[in-house]
Amino acid sequence: MKIGLLPLYIKLYDDVCPQLRPRLEGFYKEISEQFEKRGIEVVESDFCRIKPEFEKAVLGFETEKVDAIVTLHMAYSPSLESIDALVKTKLPIVILDTTQTLEFTQMQDSDEINYCHGIHGVMDMCSMLKRRGKPYAIAAGHYLESDSIDRVCGFVRAAAAANTVKTMKVGLVGGGFDGMGDFAVDPKELKKRFGISVENVKPDILREIAETITENGILAETEENKQRFDFAGDIIEDEYKKAIKSCLVLRKLLEKEKYTAFSVNFLNIDGLSSMPFIECSKAMERGIGYAGEGDALTSAFTGALLSAYPETGFVEIFCPDWKNGTLFMSHMGEMNYSTAEGKPVITRAGANFTCGTNPYVGYARMKKGSGIYLNVSRDKDDYQLLLATCDMLSEGPDNFPGSMRGWMKPTGSTTAEFLENLSKNGATHHSSFVYGASVEELEFFGNLLSMKTVII
Repeated sequence: MKIGLLPLYIKLYDDVCPQLRPRLEGFYKEISEQFEKRGIEVVESDFCRIKPEFEKAVLGFETEKVDAIVTLHMAYSPSLESIDALVKTKLPIVILDTTQTLEFTQMQDSDEINYCHGIHGVMDMCSMLKRRGKPYAIAAGHYLESDSIDRVCGFVRAAAAANTVKTMKVGLVGGGFDGMGDFAVDPKELKKRFGISVENVKPDILREIAETITENGILAETEENKQRFDFAGDIIEDEYKKAIKSCLVLRKLLEKEKYTAFSVNFLNIDGLSSMPFIECSKAMERGIGYAGEGDALTSAFTGALLSAYPETGFVEIFCPDWKNGTLFMSHMGEMNYSTAEGKPVITRAGANFTCGTNPYVGYARMKKGSGIYLNVSRDKDDYQLLLATCDMLSEGPDNFPGSMRGWMKPTGSTTAEFLENLSKNGATHHSSFVYGASVEELEFFGNLLSMKTVII
């Protein structure tokens, strides 16, 4: 990820007390280094004081294609000098509200006022951003003694994901599942509203790609699977080869068409010999968005989130545990292997609901961790984002070796309350789980996309 670090200052101080600049410039460098330590690429700027300087800095950040502008008030800075440049740019704005000095008691050296009063410049600027309708996020606190910089990094991740939504290209194999209405949306509307492109994949394209898959390619993939996965049950060689070939066809399709998200309708896999469950999971692991049954909406958002949160996966709530306050998460055979606990186990699917040969699945259990359950839906007016902080549990053995599985516990609500709130707000039955994200980050993600955001 890349940020433009914007230092806000006031020309008056350069005119009246220029001796302040050297220490403040050193502090700016120190903040830049803090971001770089966290793996963030920093595009720096000269101190900006008047309109032309802000315009030049923002143009430089746009040219460098940063994911977000991070503002840092070095002192009070009059908002009317910066506001036009900040509102005009399409780049997201994240505010780091901090100072170099940790304590400011009644015994502090009075000269420290000169180095610690940027916070009211933050208030001036944020008031104007709010008035002008420009979304922004803010993290306040001492840069060393709080999580403020880490929170800024989280907001930048969310901004990067929001930027990616606008470039998503979704390939649909087999169209949609007849009768499923909740995630069915007009592709033209997705293009107009978000910039998401949706294409239906013709079976003939899959057949053409299948002709290019060689025995050596199948053998290489088989050998790689032996190294990566465990195996269980009877593996019928001819069936398994067909499953591997279908996986390779799907992979080549994604590469050839440069799809950043996709969906496969297991009831209509014309052009494939077997439902490619293993490749659906591997593709998410590589950062390509996925959702089942022709769900372009969820697959696009899952792919955008994967660009910044690699441990994001397509999930579906299957069964409630009313007694213990958890929800059983599952799907036929797809999950992001980056979120798996231990090695997935490849086995012959116990039941074949598809129109092809019996599929093979790398079954796994979702690993323990905290994250955000995220759902995108369409209400009568527009698209909305539902967010909930949840924990994925992983304790002891289970009786579901032939299932994709996870046990999710909502934070701060019972299973019944959680399910009621989801459905009161029109949640679809397809969602994403984003490990390591916070509600405030993904609320910013929604704000940047001008989506109504509901926190469950």
